[in-house]
Amino acid sequence: MFYSLTGKIIYTDASTVAVECGGVAFRCTTSINTLQKTGGAGNTVTLYTYLHIREDAMELFGFYDNEELESFRLLISVSGVGPKAAIAILSVLTPSALAVCVTSGDAKTITKAQGVGAKIAQRIVLELKDKLSKTVPSQIAVSEFSSMGLSSSNANKSEAVSALAALGYTHSDASSVIAKLDDSLSVQELIKQGLKLLSRGI
Repeated sequence: MFYSLTGKIIYTDASTVAVECGGVAFRCTTSINTLQKTGGAGNTVTLYTYLHIREDAMELFGFYDNEELESFRLLISVSGVGPKAAIAILSVLTPSALAVCVTSGDAKTITKAQGVGAKIAQRIVLELKDKLSKTVPSQIAVSEFSSMGLSSSNANKSEAVSALAALGYTHSDASSVIAKLDDSLSVQELIKQGLKLLSRGI
């Protein structure tokens, strides 16, 4: 019904933003990531929207870009994941970071989202792995090889470092850990083993 809204922000709080379009203000529930990008009241913004309809209510969700909207759609397609949980996940993980977690089997990081338990996180990994595997690493900007301390001939390790950086680790820590791993490993296996080492503080 709604594709997007473009207008002036007249109100924001911890989970919503109200956008005035042609004299009508639309209240959108959104993620922390989107709120950080839109800024405060008075800014002009475009939000890509999703209208969630229940028997007793309609709720409009808004996102700063189509990438986050598509991640939201994928998340709510998973059995047991509602809009509230999807927003919680996208508040702690960018679409790129979510894709990395899913394809590397890192359900633990997904549980950092408020209200998302281990079972739901595992279900997200299982149901979305095939759908998101094609977006990694194309969804993640690969930094210059020299800045990572890795050889340009080892693209897998470079991509793994960028993936870990997208999850919030520093390039220095990610590079140090990935450099210790076998050169023959795939990107996904490098990410998986890298996450294990980083979680141990190695």
